[in-house]
Amino acid sequence: MPASPGDRLFTRNFLAYLASRFCSGSGMTMLQAGVAWHVFAITGSAFYLGLVGLMQFLPTPIFMLVGGALADVYDRRRIMMTAQSFALTCALVLAVATWRGTVTLPLLYAIVVAVAVAGTFDSPSRAAFLPTLVPREILPRAVTIASTNQALAFTTGPALGGVLIAAAGIRTVYVTYALLVAASIVGLSTIRTPRRTGPRNSLTVQTGLRAVRDGLMFVRRREVVLGCMLLDMFAVIFGGAKALLPIYADQLLHVGPRGYGLLSSSLELGALLSALVMSVSPPIRRGGPALLVAVGVYGLATIGFGLARWFPASIGLYMMVGMADQVSVVMRSTIIQLATPDEIRGRVSAVNMIFIGASNQLGAAESGFLAALTSAPFAVVGGGVACLIVLAVVAATMPQLRRYRVS
Repeated sequence: MPASPGDRLFTRNFLAYLASRFCSGSGMTMLQAGVAWHVFAITGSAFYLGLVGLMQFLPTPIFMLVGGALADVYDRRRIMMTAQSFALTCALVLAVATWRGTVTLPLLYAIVVAVAVAGTFDSPSRAAFLPTLVPREILPRAVTIASTNQALAFTTGPALGGVLIAAAGIRTVYVTYALLVAASIVGLSTIRTPRRTGPRNSLTVQTGLRAVRDGLMFVRRREVVLGCMLLDMFAVIFGGAKALLPIYADQLLHVGPRGYGLLSSSLELGALLSALVMSVSPPIRRGGPALLVAVGVYGLATIGFGLARWFPASIGLYMMVGMADQVSVVMRSTIIQLATPDEIRGRVSAVNMIFIGASNQLGAAESGFLAALTSAPFAVVGGGVACLIVLAVVAATMPQLRRYRVS
């Protein structure tokens, strides 16, 4: 009797991958929320909140392409375990410094940069690793399940972080992050590495540069892939409000750290709800139109969130932002993975992670710096409007993306 799709999908390797990803994802978002709250508690400045995003982005263009090239040559599971071990060390340093009361703003920024460096090696391998764990014909379903798992992790992290800050102080956030990263490493260690196919030459400076160039040229020549990456980068750079949530929670909505945790997790809660609906629904075939509609809803909901002053309304609108973003994430991931051969998937994933890093981290910097010059509501509402303008330009200039169907 042939194996059912569920049997082929929910294998030991795939379940271990999901567990590891849940731990690392919830830990990462908890750390981000905790550092943002810590920086704002020390400085009370939107400018320094924006600087956190810039610090997170700095290693991305320098190391991400190298991480992608390594992912196409060496064992991706070992790369992830090594990168997360480095992040675990950083977490322990920050936890000890906070516990002793010696933490400073430069140390916080240094840890942010160090963890971001680890992420530039972890992220391409993680993205390229997933398609090797399941058969190609059920990859869209696997991407949806993995995105649901990620959304649940991203919801858990900030919410738990807010509770920990309110109950026992910021230092418990850093200790919990270290424990979650350690659990992620244990999960990865149980995965039986699939056999790699294709050439496996050692990586030298010359071959590494050639490999990076090949990855960039592949993205440049595929309008659908490039369109997905450009739309994500510019829409989120302008439309992201995450960096300003401490200001909204403390000064505009007056809800304190517990409210901050709920507000931070509401975006991911919306993403989780959207992911759950998508996981039990037939796969979306008109991927291009669905992506464009999702980005449009993302921009409109961001504008609404920027204008809202009632906490329940803010929660609802930010959940809507997350729901739209999750549809966008699934569509982009599916399109890019299906359009990319395995032997170059690490490098293409690295390019995609650069675009994602630019959107998230530079978006945080843009929001913080603009809010410092004007106000937080102006930065959020203006960003939502700019997101809609970007959507119109991409839809008009990239017809292949506009007509794309998942085959």
